[in-house]
Amino acid sequence: MKNIKLLLAGIFATILIAGCSDDFLEYEPEGVLSNENVATAENAEALVVAAYAGIANDDMVGPLTNMWVYGSVRSDDAYKGGGGRGDVDIVDRYEQYNLTIADDPLDWMGPRTWTNYYKAISRANFALKVINDIPDAEYANKAIRQGELRFLRAHSHFMLKLLFKKIPYITEELTQDEIIKVSNDVDNDALWNTIADDFIFAYDNLPQSQDQVGRADKNAAAAYLAKLRLYQAYEQNDTHAVTNINMSRLQEVIDYANDVTGALEADYGNNYLDGFDNGSESIWAAQFSINDGTTVSRVSFVTGLNSPHGTGLYGCCGFHLASHNMVNAFKTDASGLPLLDTFNDSNIFDVVDANGETALAAGITLDPRIDHTVGIPGRPFKYRNTVNTTGDMIYNFSWARDPGVYGYFGNMKEQQAPDCGCYVKEGPFVGTSKNVDFIRYADVLLFKAEALIQLDQVDAGVQIINQIRRRAKESTQRQMDAGASNVYNVGEYAMGMSKDDAFKALMFERRLEFGMEGPRFFDLVRWGMAEQVLNAYLAVEKTRKDFLTNANFTAGRDEYYPIPQREIDFTGGIYKQNPGY
Repeated sequence: MKNIKLLLAGIFATILIAGCSDDFLEYEPEGVLSNENVATAENAEALVVAAYAGIANDDMVGPLTNMWVYGSVRSDDAYKGGGGRGDVDIVDRYEQYNLTIADDPLDWMGPRTWTNYYKAISRANFALKVINDIPDAEYANKAIRQGELRFLRAHSHFMLKLLFKKIPYITEELTQDEIIKVSNDVDNDALWNTIADDFIFAYDNLPQSQDQVGRADKNAAAAYLAKLRLYQAYEQNDTHAVTNINMSRLQEVIDYANDVTGALEADYGNNYLDGFDNGSESIWAAQFSINDGTTVSRVSFVTGLNSPHGTGLYGCCGFHLASHNMVNAFKTDASGLPLLDTFNDSNIFDVVDANGETALAAGITLDPRIDHTVGIPGRPFKYRNTVNTTGDMIYNFSWARDPGVYGYFGNMKEQQAPDCGCYVKEGPFVGTSKNVDFIRYADVLLFKAEALIQLDQVDAGVQIINQIRRRAKESTQRQMDAGASNVYNVGEYAMGMSKDDAFKALMFERRLEFGMEGPRFFDLVRWGMAEQVLNAYLAVEKTRKDFLTNANFTAGRDEYYPIPQREIDFTGGIYKQNPGY
């Protein structure tokens, strides 16, 4: 919904309720909306647009769209970065897994994200309440807009559940008094079903596609239902351990995935470049705009801290840097397959010469997705050797803000070239109008592959993995490697793999495909493997990075964030805290 202006700014504001003299009750202050003057089709359309804006109203300190803090730094994909451990120190605490008390005064990021999601939910609910009262005959799009709003509401609740697990589900029928009495301590499976009910309503009432890009449609609802049922299939106990894999839920994953239409972009890098928004692979995305008449445009600043530092090209602040483990995951063997068990035995790039360039170890071949994902000294950044208006674009060691702590690997996917027409700089911070994809078609394919493998349809799942790998193999046309013609090598898995080997390949493929995009931590929690994988990661990283010396993942606590203590206090203890806090 790029460039759609809000028709009624502030229409979702709280309706004034006052009690005083009769004269006062008869007076309607200018600009204040009553039920009578809100419930029109024209106003409803504006309210729906406002609800869409709500799901992208995030920022660098209360993220909603890009999960670089919660899903990437929190995992084995990335380090916090920035100017040392004290720079935005709450992210350091997340990375170290040492946020151990719910009312930690340093934890402002998690509570802000909680609030931002519930603000988005409030917008959807306000719009639903208005639209529900409009007669069908006066609003031709009523059921469609209700479907969109319930989709948006479900999305925000889904994201909250990934982060906090125990959440209250808030609907439009509830009064303010009732809202604060809604418990967050409900059966885990029942909560998944409640979220699913909204997506199912959307699935049943939305058209397959919509004329305006960015609006939720049946296709997006099917994709989200596949995702939700996949998470729900891995049943957890009260301390977050996976105790059962529900096969009927996995079959639903396959059924809904089969309903999704889409196609992989011809080149993997298209997903991360301006000019390819809402393409064949984008199933649903947060929409942003530029040059729209507002002060700094409707651009995304959610990764505004993460630009390369010290380049003269960007701004600051050097956050979200690829880990050694992430970089090493892109090694391939002689047949072009990942080294599933031994990838991290040695580092691909360890040598930095006087010119700030890395040397690739002899005989090493790589999956080309590394040069779409990671900034590596001596290699082109965003597929450019030079950029006419802003200077050299070869990634350099000097671009690392604090290499003594965090090393010198950068992030590339969330960056755009600084001469891009999508680019805005506000002080030192960078924003862009590039969409943020919530689900892309590669995601749906791998959801289906995972379900197939778990249901013992191993070859069918591996064939999908190979489809993803074929696209990776073909994604070498842009300027990436600085000269070596034989550095890339991607092969396909043979049929006849065991279920265990195929599932291991599936997990690894998800990491390569979505490296540093944010799903990694949530994948590990879903699989019940967070403690095993992350403490093994830390055991090696502690030998490389001193700042991780005391880091340790505690199972039964660190899979989720604490419920903000202020929310527990506000409800008089109705909300229950997650275990371990």
